[in-house]
Amino acid sequence: MNAEQVWEILKRDSTGIYSEEGFKEKLFSGKPMKIKLGADPSRPDLHLGHSVVLRKLKLLQDLGHEIIFIIGDFTGMVGDPSGKTKTRPPLTFEETRQNGQSYLEQVTKILDREKTKICYNSEWLSEMNFADVLRLCGKYTVARILERDDFTKRLQENRPIGMHELLYPLMQGYDSVALACDVEVGGTDQTFNLLVGRELMRDYDLPAQEVITFPLLPGLDGVEKMSKSLDNYIGISEPPEVIFEKCMKVPDNLLADYFRLTTDLDFDQVTSLLEKDIREAHFLYAETIVTMYYSGDEAAEAKKRYMTVAAGAAPENMPEYKLAQETYPLWKLVTLTGLAASSSEARRLISQGGIALDGVVCKDPLLEIAGEGEKLLKRGKSNFAKAVFQ
Repeated sequence: MNAEQVWEILKRDSTGIYSEEGFKEKLFSGKPMKIKLGADPSRPDLHLGHSVVLRKLKLLQDLGHEIIFIIGDFTGMVGDPSGKTKTRPPLTFEETRQNGQSYLEQVTKILDREKTKICYNSEWLSEMNFADVLRLCGKYTVARILERDDFTKRLQENRPIGMHELLYPLMQGYDSVALACDVEVGGTDQTFNLLVGRELMRDYDLPAQEVITFPLLPGLDGVEKMSKSLDNYIGISEPPEVIFEKCMKVPDNLLADYFRLTTDLDFDQVTSLLEKDIREAHFLYAETIVTMYYSGDEAAEAKKRYMTVAAGAAPENMPEYKLAQETYPLWKLVTLTGLAASSSEARRLISQGGIALDGVVCKDPLLEIAGEGEKLLKRGKSNFAKAVFQ
């Protein structure tokens, strides 16, 4: 694609460009731009919601612009208050660094690894002394910070706001100052923070960055934005069969948006299929996403597994756990085969009828299971495990 084609796509798919004139001038100048995207590693996984912006960055990267992906290991200790009705639980620096370790591998499923610059904002934020922080705070007023909808709503509802939360937009904005960025991109929930960065750059006598925001991808619940904390997400590094199954669960009324925002398929053809056969449209979407992040062969295998499970049969490939030949209470067997994260969860699942043993639902967590041969366990409709006693 050339600059004109990329401009048309960005103009079509973005929710705001601040300012259009400034961005167009930089885009068509022929000079490489420094374009920034940041993400706080509050969770270790990226999902399709993140891909909406990353895929647009890939278009700009292919034009020769420098993409800077900032892992907010320092801001992540505070937690972005965007869209939050209460203060986030604090994370340690070690936790944010650990969560951020997988980001490079995931980001480069979309961006070119060799052409992507990865930064941690602790590189400059942790070096600031208290005088530096006071100087930064002096660039903005409390009244301006409280214009943010999230803060205004919490004040009206008498919900507490931590002083560290008020500093978050300034911390994120200072990332742009430290890197002297030309452009910053993000979701619509980041608009306030991105524009703070634009203003701070002027205060530090730097050319103001342009800002582009993109729509938020709704989650699988069809209500909230896609978020791992809400368990309504499709992770781009999840196993192919998990991605496929989740794609099949996208609400019918949102499938068109998922196609448009997360794939490169011809939208006219997609629209025709959506109108003719919504189930086939789901299959096309699931196959496309798995192929994008894995391969066509793995998409075919994931579809085969999905069809097998949907028909009530067990898939050919499932996790196998080799266990000693002894007697086990059912709750322990469920835990040992990875179908529950803890004994309490295993007991709850069994009591609620969520576990089947060799095709039979069992509701007694203390049911004794003889460790002989093989046992097939199933959680819900699609999670299988095999216990092999030896």
